[in-house]
Parts: sequence; C-alpha cells; structure tokens
Amino acid sequence: MKKLISTLTVILLLFASCKSNSKISKIDTDKIYAWCIVPYDSLKRSPKQRIEMLKELGIGKYAYDWRDEHLPQMAEELQLAKKNNVDIISVWLWIDNNSNTIEKLSDSNEKLFDVVKEVGYKGQFWVSFNANFFEGLSDAEAVEKGAKMIAFLSKKAAALNCKVALYNHGDWFGEPENQIKIIKALPNEDLGLIYNFHHAHHQIDSFPNLVNTMLPYLWSVNLNGLRKGGPKILTIGDGDYEMKMIDQLIENGYKGDFGILGHVEIADVKEVLSANLEGLKKY
Repeated sequence: MKKLISTLTVILLLFASCKSNSKISKIDTDKIYAWCIVPYDSLKRSPKQRIEMLKELGIGKYAYDWRDEHLPQMAEELQLAKKNNVDIISVWLWIDNNSNTIEKLSDSNEKLFDVVKEVGYKGQFWVSFNANFFEGLSDAEAVEKGAKMIAFLSKKAAALNCKVALYNHGDWFGEPENQIKIIKALPNEDLGLIYNFHHAHHQIDSFPNLVNTMLPYLWSVNLNGLRKGGPKILTIGDGDYEMKMIDQLIENGYKGDFGILGHVEIADVKEVLSANLEGLKKY
C-alpha cells in the first residue's frame, strides 16, 4: 500500500511539473497568424511563393500588408490563398490626411476596395492613421474627426461583408483609450481593436490596466519582443516583458489570435518568422 501511494505521489508530481512547464499549450498553433510579410521580405516572394512558404512553416493564416507595388497582384494573392486553404484574416488600410477624405479616398485605397469587391473577399480592414490626420486638433475634435472617417470606412466595408478594426500605430490614434473613444462614439458599427506589441514600448508599465480596458474590443494581438527603450522590432523571447504580457492577456480572458511579425526589410521573411515561432516556444 505504501509503495502504491508513493508511486501515485511521484506521478502526480510529474504531472504537475509537466503542466507548469508546458505554457506553449496556451497558444494553439491554429491561433497563430503571420503579419508584415508582404513588403518585408528580402527575397520579394510572389503570391504563390509566399503562400507556399507559410504552408512549409505550418502557418495557416496571415494578414495582408501591402504597398502600391503589390496592388496589381493582390487579387491573385487573395484567390490563391483561398484555393490553398490559407486564410487572409485582414488587409491593411492606411489613412493619410493629404490624400484621404470622407468624400474620396486615395487612388490606392479605392483600388484596394475594388479588389476586395472583385474577388469577394470577406475579412477585416485594419485601419490606422498618419499623425497628420489629427494634427492641431483637441482631443474632442480628434475623436469627432476619427469617428466620422471610421464610420465611413465601416459602412464601406460592411457593404462588402467585411469589418473594420482600429490598429494602434503610434501618436494620438495609437493610444487604445483614444481608439475606444471613437468606438464608443459609433455604437451602431461593428468595430474592434488590433493591439501591437511593437508599437507598445511606452505602454509596458500601463499594460496591466490597458488589458482590462481593451479586452471587450480586442480582436487580435501582434506579438514582438519588448524591452524598454527598444529596439522597435525584436524576436519574440528576446525581450524582457512580452511573455508576462501574453500571460496577462490570457489570464484576463483574451481568446483571440496572435500575430508573429516578419517586420525586417533586409531579411528573408521565412527566417524571421521561424525565429519568432522558435521564440514563442519559450512561453
């Protein structure tokens, strides 16, 4: 009997040890997507090559970041991804005050909407703003102007069976509290937040409070290594704070997906993604 009890005790201790050391199970593979992989790739892969690369890495979805030179191939990429059962969860939308108004978007952004309509894409638009969009405005004026533009974009997206999410990219609009003010000003629109660790170095200390503030609106989180003072882009696992921040998200009830970045212009994006996947194993 004593021998049986001793054996059971050892088994339970081993189970507890394994459980405490298996944090990687908190982030399922199907919750990981790639981000910043189209313009950031020294090999300048074609749509077909990019999708093949993701499949080789075991990544089944990505968000589509683009520049003007990628627009001619965008329809092909959206269609190829669908044929290969790779999910493009969102497309990037950048609003600059010099070329975008509620009356008329820039030619590139109008082309983006045309392609989405052409191929019947259904997903999200991740929207962020150049600082010049809110330049010289009071907080209340910035909320009002931002809400007008987001409402316009949300309705334009909804007509294509898509949704809009607000993406923190720095400056006034990069503060989640300001984004939430815009969302609350638009109760009839289906809006969410995309939170980016690589734009959050100045929010490390306030992050525990930010989690609770953002959580009701949070759709996706893009991961990055984090050290106070930078660098801006750092491999996951090489920072001082990202693992604790992931813990805070999950422990507070975050159920969404996590993005890993390819945000290095002079590197093979496959190697960058591989390093981030390996770094995530430290979690």
